[in-house]
Parts: sequence; C-alpha cells; structure tokens
Amino acid sequence: MRRLAILCPGQGAQHPHMFDLACQDADTRAQLEQWDLPRYLGMPLQQVLDDPGLMFRNRYAQLLVVAAAMAAWTSLQKLLQQLSAEPVMVMGYSIGEIAAYGVAGSLTASEVLSLAHARAQLMDGARGSGPLQAQAMLSVTGLPLEALGRVLRQHGLYIAIVVAETSFIVGGLSSSMAAAAPAIQQLGGETNPIPVEIASHTPLMLPAAAAFRRVLDVTAFKEPRVPVMSGAGAELLGSPSQARAHLLRQLTDSIRWSDCMDACAEQGVTVALELGPGAALSRMLQKRHPHIACRSLQDFRSLEGLAGWIGTACQD
Repeated sequence: MRRLAILCPGQGAQHPHMFDLACQDADTRAQLEQWDLPRYLGMPLQQVLDDPGLMFRNRYAQLLVVAAAMAAWTSLQKLLQQLSAEPVMVMGYSIGEIAAYGVAGSLTASEVLSLAHARAQLMDGARGSGPLQAQAMLSVTGLPLEALGRVLRQHGLYIAIVVAETSFIVGGLSSSMAAAAPAIQQLGGETNPIPVEIASHTPLMLPAAAAFRRVLDVTAFKEPRVPVMSGAGAELLGSPSQARAHLLRQLTDSIRWSDCMDACAEQGVTVALELGPGAALSRMLQKRHPHIACRSLQDFRSLEGLAGWIGTACQD
C-alpha cells in the first residue's frame, strides 16, 4: 500500500507567484480572501509579493510561507479525497511545522496564520536593535559535525538545523558569522548565506520563549487527524499537549531534519508531496531516500497535472 506524507517548507524560497497554482481553484481563492492577509501584513498581499525587500523580512516571510502552505492544502484536499490518497503523516520544516498542524486538522487556517504572526513578532523582538545585534543564518556543507562544532564554539555560533551528516544550517550573530566563515572554508567547508534575518532554532531565541509559551497555551489545538513530525524531537506527535511543547522547543533547539527524514522512511512512506513555496524539502528527501517518490507543488503548472501525478504515484 502506498503511503503519502505532506511536507510543509520553511522560509527562504518565497517568490511573487507562490500562490498562483493553489489559486487556480476558485474555493481556494475565496478562502484566501476570507483569511484577510492584509490585516496581518499591514498592506495588500501583492504589494509584499512584488517587493523582495519585504518578502524576505521575517515579519512577513513566516506569514507568507504558512499562508501559501495552507492555500496549497486547501486546493489539494479535494484532489486527495477524490483519489483516496489521504496522507499518513505531515512534516514541517521550521515555521512549516505550524502549517503542518493546519494540514493535520489540529488548527484552522486562521489559527495557523495568527500563531505564525505572533511567532514572527516575538522572534523579531528577540533581536537587538543595533547593527552589532544583527542575526543571520548560514548553510555549511562538507564538514562533519565534530570539526564544524569546534569552529562554532569558538565564535559563539550554533547548529540550527542538521540536514545531513555533513550539511548544516548555522545560526548566530552576523558579526560572528562573518568571523567564522573563513575558518570554516579553510577546513574545507562550503558556506552560503540563507535569506533569513533571525537565528531561528538557537538559544538567541530564548527571549521569545516565555511569551510564545503563553501564545501556545491559549491556542485551541485539537487532536490531529494524522500525526505530525516534531522537528526538534524527530518523532511523531498526536496530542495538543505534545504540539505545544514541541513548537515551543523548536524555537530555541536544533531541528533534526536528517532524523526526521529517516523517521519518515521508517514509517513506510512511499510518496511525499511538498506544498511549497520551493522544492528544497522534496529534493532533500529524494536524495536521502531515493525509493520515496518526491515532488513539490511548484513542479506543476496546473492542478490537473498535479492530480495526475498523485493518482499515478499513489496507486497500489
């Protein structure tokens, strides 16, 4: 039996057309209007999408990513029901873990947006205001954890996400990142900046944790219809109390994405669909577990084409 997983991405791959495929569905367009994104953004959605300087700012980026995932899921649900291809689990990467609870039916779309908006504001508030307090994230590949860890400790930096045995996302102060990059490169590591302006999943987010706990406590989580993978724990969760605990934990703890992908394979998943924007998660999972058929919504030009692939991929 074919087993489908839904993947909800984090920020970094936003683009002006990130809602286009989902909005080919009339019901999704209507839902998007009802969600009233300008109320959170402070301006029309298209104005943010047309301006890269806004689209990648944390206060907008987190909201855009979860809204795009929920719009994609809204358009996808009917197709999956028609094809009898219901997912068996949901995985969310960073802010995508909040969208995952929307996909799993634990939160409504409006609750997902409200929670993401609050998270972004609190994380922005955890940054200092001066240039010396600026934060950043950096992709590092080609070094094992032990070698990279020595450099990071010297410069007060942290592993934010473990992608693979020699692939990591690092978080910390921008000034420390600039100082550490040459040492990483000298050891043979390759570095690339990530378009994220906060040090997510590191202790630098501790100032946001207490307030985010209060937000989570008053958010009306329901029992999810399908289990959600915890990024920080790399385990499947199925209760509101677990959801609150692990969403709080991932604010300051490393995301164990390589372990999450392995757990996905161990659960017998054979098909994975990423809701977008971007296709990074589906490509990572395909590379690590080639037997899983992986695609992203952005690979398709129409919902009909998407339905055709799902129908074929999910056949017994």
